[in-house]
Amino acid sequence: MANLVDTLRERGFIEQATHDEELRELFDTQRVTGYIGFDPTASSLHIGSLVPIMALAHLQRAGHRPIALVGGGTGMVGDPSGKTEMRKLLSLEEIEQNVAGIKQQLSHFLDFSGGRALLLNNAEWLTSLAYIPFLREIGRHFSVNRMIKAESYKMRLDSEEGLSFIEFNYQVLQAYDFLELLRRHDCRLQMGGSDQWGNIVAGVELIRRAAQQTAFGITFPLITTSSGQKMGKTAKGAVWLDPARTSAYEYYQFWINTDDRDVGRFLSLFTFLPLEEIRSAARMQGAALNAAKRILAFEATRLAHGREQALLALQGAQRLFGGRELPQEVLPSSDIPRRGPGEEAAGVPVAFVSREKLQQGIPAFRLFQEVGLAASGAAARRLIDQGGAYVNGERIDGYDRLVTAADLDAEEGLMLRCGKKTYRRIRVEKK
Repeated sequence: MANLVDTLRERGFIEQATHDEELRELFDTQRVTGYIGFDPTASSLHIGSLVPIMALAHLQRAGHRPIALVGGGTGMVGDPSGKTEMRKLLSLEEIEQNVAGIKQQLSHFLDFSGGRALLLNNAEWLTSLAYIPFLREIGRHFSVNRMIKAESYKMRLDSEEGLSFIEFNYQVLQAYDFLELLRRHDCRLQMGGSDQWGNIVAGVELIRRAAQQTAFGITFPLITTSSGQKMGKTAKGAVWLDPARTSAYEYYQFWINTDDRDVGRFLSLFTFLPLEEIRSAARMQGAALNAAKRILAFEATRLAHGREQALLALQGAQRLFGGRELPQEVLPSSDIPRRGPGEEAAGVPVAFVSREKLQQGIPAFRLFQEVGLAASGAAARRLIDQGGAYVNGERIDGYDRLVTAADLDAEEGLMLRCGKKTYRRIRVEKK
């Protein structure tokens, strides 16, 4: 089996690493526990968090143990890294709600059963710290002169708002997290985004000083598209992992719209398909490259939302835009259905709705009745209550849910589905 450091480097995950050769030797000689911290500032992670999540998944697949550390404690302080102003301080209730959502999303990528992966909250040890003992044991190992030279602090020191004392403590707390995870779980590796390099190195140094042990750090590059956009940003905003914010169908469509120049890189980062197949696909052009995009979209959606939702998203796209049989030689390790949609996908019935109605909002049960997907309003309510009604691939959870102009896609339409196979494409009436 390839050394995990080599795997991560070949796939484009590593920007910087401490003790590179010693880290490779560590992975060759023992089962490694490594962690990544996730900031609970929202109830959902978004695509910008996918590189760290996939790195943890690679760690587990290589036989090591990942820790996903949710910052319930540090989230009450706020990380100044990459920020020009102080973050809004969240209440304990807000943080707990956000942590619950993040746990659910991470479970799609990591197997937490039997201790194979751990999901921890640093509030467990940070919120009970005694200030004076903490300063004496931990604070004495930090140089203020060195800390203020860190890029994350320099940006804030130069800003109009300045750097608050509570934020100045963030690096010390994150370094202490690393030390605590070493003591509790023999965690020797911390990974994170490139903006976390200073915080990670501070943790490595604290472990050297306080525990007389060697720890390691890896940072990931900031992922941007070939057009220069930050990964995961669209005209509508962030692409979330929570299906209540970004449906599986919308998630699939995000990946299908990948720039041709990014297909190989994104397949390497966001799927587990073999690198030799990915390199071959990246050299393809025309229809074959489009097939690779469909496989990228399917594989990424399957990881985040499960195979069933990925299949529904694929089928919805085929019905809407058509689809050809996928050549077996394009990324053959993918278990995406290779056959074309055939007659079943040919010609989705279209119904028209006025823009005025959509702007006002149409109750879902009424819309399903009006376009012929239900014989009556009562039948439409039953369909929705039984979980058989969908808008743009997202199940409707209440018959009074309003379908509005906000549901329209880039083509000024939306897709309704009744059960598994009956569709209506809704378009806006032209005056």
